[in-house]
Amino acid sequence: MIEANNVRHEMNRSGKEHRPFLFGVDFEINKGFFIEDPLNDKRILFKAGAISNMGNTLPPCPTPQLEILHTDAAAYASKFEIVHNGLLYGNSFLLNLTERTPIRTNLTLEQIFYHSRAKYKVLLPDRFVCFSPESFVRIQGNEISTYPMKGTIDATLPDAETLLMNNYKEECEHYTIVDLLRNDLNMVAQNIQVRRFRYVENIRTLKGEILQTSSEVVGRLPDNWHNRIGEIIFPFKKISGFLPAGSISGAPKPSTVKLIQDAEGITRGYYSGVFGYFDGHSLDSAVMIRFIEKEGGQYFFRSGGGITINSKAEEEYEEVLEKIYLSI
Repeated sequence: MIEANNVRHEMNRSGKEHRPFLFGVDFEINKGFFIEDPLNDKRILFKAGAISNMGNTLPPCPTPQLEILHTDAAAYASKFEIVHNGLLYGNSFLLNLTERTPIRTNLTLEQIFYHSRAKYKVLLPDRFVCFSPESFVRIQGNEISTYPMKGTIDATLPDAETLLMNNYKEECEHYTIVDLLRNDLNMVAQNIQVRRFRYVENIRTLKGEILQTSSEVVGRLPDNWHNRIGEIIFPFKKISGFLPAGSISGAPKPSTVKLIQDAEGITRGYYSGVFGYFDGHSLDSAVMIRFIEKEGGQYFFRSGGGITINSKAEEEYEEVLEKIYLSI
């Protein structure tokens, strides 16, 4: 692991030379990883869209099991109260509050990585595994795009998609986060537009299917964007530009991140950070959600949800627990 500033430097250097690389940065923008030519280096396994260094052979996997060992609604309610007071004071309009829940599973981190059905996956051996459905930033040609994801519902509910699309709280969250990402894009690109708004995707999990809503926001970069790819993803000034990702922090970003730190009381580390792959010409990256970390032999699942002034602690905690799943 290296300092985040060094990740930015290496991204710029390799981008200028059109050399492929894998990168990752934690939520706090303190540390990260960088591997040049990652398709031939398996210290960190990853999958970004159709590109992966995981090979074609899957390790054996038993019938997957996942058990939540302990929940603490009262502790969550205390954090929620701190956030809600911050919202009342106007320190935030939308904040993503997260929890660290102890779990038990019969699978190793490696088995979860190989067998998870996800658009994006990354494994730091004996540290964490991530199987994320959420795209962060893509760059193809001179077009840069980002895909904020806000809004989930159990797909088995009657008229689930209609309920999701007509949910006032979910709609408000989505408008807020799309506006934030439009602003983030405007710092590095021109001709910003929302190409798709609140489209629905189906996610399969061990518990069943869920529906999620995302949007697509695009802009245009100058021809020499490869030379400063690290600065595009995260500028030298912390909590500016794209990082932390808007969908898992909130708006306005600086005061919201401070409120997150006050409420959660622990660092997130790589959870809700970002990782991505540059092939020498194009970039594809993801937000590191759906995240299991290992500490002292114990597994913890990190999950969360957006809080607005209209949120209720009990409903939000249910959403936190609903997002604890294996996509196998």
